[in-house]
Amino acid sequence: MKKIMPLVFIVIFLLSVFSYCTQSGNGEAKVEFIKDSSNEKIDIFINDLFFTSFIYPGTLEKPCLYPILTPSGKFITRGYPLEPRPFERVDHPHHVGLWLNFGNVNGLDFWNNSSAIAPERKKEYGSVRLDSIIALNPQKGELITLSSWVDYREKRLLSEKTTYIFGGIGNEQRCIERISQLTAEQEVIFKSNKEGFFGLRVDRAFEAPEDRPIKRLDASGILAEEPFMYNEDVNGVYRNHEGLTGESGVWGKRTPWVALRAEKEGEIITLVILDHKENPNYPGWPHAREYGLFSMNNLGGDGMDKNADPIEIRLAPGESISFRHKLVIGGDLSDEEINQLMDHFNKH
Repeated sequence: MKKIMPLVFIVIFLLSVFSYCTQSGNGEAKVEFIKDSSNEKIDIFINDLFFTSFIYPGTLEKPCLYPILTPSGKFITRGYPLEPRPFERVDHPHHVGLWLNFGNVNGLDFWNNSSAIAPERKKEYGSVRLDSIIALNPQKGELITLSSWVDYREKRLLSEKTTYIFGGIGNEQRCIERISQLTAEQEVIFKSNKEGFFGLRVDRAFEAPEDRPIKRLDASGILAEEPFMYNEDVNGVYRNHEGLTGESGVWGKRTPWVALRAEKEGEIITLVILDHKENPNYPGWPHAREYGLFSMNNLGGDGMDKNADPIEIRLAPGESISFRHKLVIGGDLSDEEINQLMDHFNKH
């Protein structure tokens, strides 16, 4: 009995640390924020290692977290279009880092807006503009911001108060929790659309092998003259809570979590998006494409599944709606471990 008790105590202690990390987001991690106003960003360090930056340059149509790295220093985000890397695809220039927006708000497309949109078409799109940084709290790992969803004339449709909670477990796991409160500044209608909602564009390693030539950069990082195939080190596999795999298995299939696993430079990395049970239309519809888009869409509805009910959410001026999501970056996470993460997330 004397030999067993210390082991039991250690197990209980480790479980308590794991639970705290997965519940609060910050856990045992030391979080540091470094403001760089001249470059319109805030760098986030965890346990003295660079993790990500909150960036808000006027050249982007929404603030986002970019780049995002594992504790070992490997990119999980695509470089293109901000910092292109060799052999990357050159599609979807609006897919930058980790972000949140939507494809149909009062008929405006916030999701697809980028510098690639012709000026004469900008009236069809919306943008998210950072208004202010409300708080930086390294003790809680919290970054709180205030932004505006605006049309092409900069007229506000929504104000957005966002709380990011950064954390992790030692140098083995990282997590980003995002709580997004949207408040109507005028009457606002959200309608079913596949283009949403909490989205991440991932590094090449997390893509699935391509079976046809596509436009991509060459070995020097310059756009190749002709499309070509290049599947070296590409091995990403999607899976969800129901045990379905691949894009055909997970895309548009409602689920409380969706995971993406790949081996990169000898390290197995699993990315998980958790959908909180209190979100509208829980569980959401993953907008998960094998070319590298990884997203959970709570407003997909019949825009993603023809058998689903159409979504129409109306907010009168002053009314709010909130969403809560979490991205976990870990090692070779099993379904059981992901379900434990999900359970802890839903308890708070």
